[in-house]
Amino acid sequence: MLENVVEFFRNLPAKQCTECGEKMNEQHECYGSKCDSCMDPGKY
Repeated sequence: MLENVVEFFRNLPAKQCTECGEKMNEQHECYGSKCDSCMDPGKY
């Protein structure tokens, strides 16, 4: 059973930024939906 769960998460598509569509490096403790570049306050 545990192997099926691991396989499920391994097969999920890469997370993408909702702002620019760039693939994101996910952090286990992060639920953000924007990449670092789009969240940069100096950008605006």
